[in-house]
Amino acid sequence: MEPKTADRTQSPSSPSLSSPAAPGPLASFVRFVVCGGGIGVLSSFAVPLVAMTMPWAAANAVITVVSTLLCTELHALFTFGTGRRPGRRRHLQSSGSAAAAYAVTCAAMFLLHVIQSAPGMLTEQAVYLTASGLAGIGRFLVLRLFVFASGRKSPLRPRRPVLPLPRPALTQAGVAATC
Repeated sequence: MEPKTADRTQSPSSPSLSSPAAPGPLASFVRFVVCGGGIGVLSSFAVPLVAMTMPWAAANAVITVVSTLLCTELHALFTFGTGRRPGRRRHLQSSGSAAAAYAVTCAAMFLLHVIQSAPGMLTEQAVYLTASGLAGIGRFLVLRLFVFASGRKSPLRPRRPVLPLPRPALTQAGVAATC
């Protein structure tokens, strides 16, 4: 009886491999809200604490970077179920979507102050939370459809079948003889 070896001809999307199945859209969205919202709430407490040791803007920037990195890790492993930690490319894409969401909320607040010179705090909160919610939905879609979509069909790029090719057996003597 021969020892069992790993079958290198199986594609990474083969169901027999031990990678977890990606959650559906609704489960992913709930996980996105819980992870992102939870980290957001923790960040809102962390910024004033860190601001005791440095200027508020710097503290906000530090906490924003740390929370974005942490959220990207959670989204890769838990929210979208990729089964592996995100690499540099996914971190950059995720931070790009976070920057876009930040720009949307800033633009919404700027437009509010253009339309109303002195809006009330309740109006500011309503505009900010609405913009933040819409930006969050947009960010979820970008992360699900593009950044963490490797295990699913991307709507813009059809998946091509992967053909396993045998690896040539090159020995050191064979390479030396040809050179």
